Amino acid sequence: MKFTKIIAAALFAASIASTASANEFEAPLRDLAKSVTGSWLASPIVIDTVKKQNQANAGLSQDEIIALDKQWRGETGTGDQPMIKAILANELSRFLKAEKEKGQGLFTEVFVMDNKGLNAGQSDVTSDYWQGDEAKWQKTYLVGADAIHLSDIEKDESTQTFQSQLSLPVVDPADNSVIGAVTIGVNVEMLAQ
Repeated sequence: MKFTKIIAAALFAASIASTASANEFEAPLRDLAKSVTGSWLASPIVIDTVKKQNQANAGLSQDEIIALDKQWRGETGTGDQPMIKAILANELSRFLKAEKEKGQGLFTEVFVMDNKGLNAGQSDVTSDYWQGDEAKWQKTYLVGADAIHLSDIEKDESTQTFQSQLSLPVVDPADNSVIGAVTIGVNVEMLAQ
């Protein structure tokens, strides 16, 4: 039985590796996007936190954003992480951690960004603070309320799973305006089951 599982895992890995850029899981990922959008993504904790951060960061210049990102990156490999700890301890991050856990392994990470692409909350530490220079933010926040961005399938070395990042705009239900974005790492092996 154990040998059969090993063979099945190896075959799955080979099939993923050969079609990673095609993202053969597009249909189930889009279905997942609909369920997430209709449930916790519209939660007041998500909307309120993003709106508050948008207001707080309204005056940031590009140089200040880059400096914040550099500070975050500098903290990632150290024991002194005041900026990272502040984000991880906020109410939105606690909420996202709980949603990740409810996924029972389906979600590998969840992080919400503001209207500048800066992390507002996250389930796990990201390698950088500013996502505004990446497709996950640019192809959702800048595109509009119905945007969906799917990354290629890649092996996540930290979790040893094959994942795709599903990114969506965060939409204020009061007026349907895009106020931020969310990226959800999805273990595609669980979608195949």
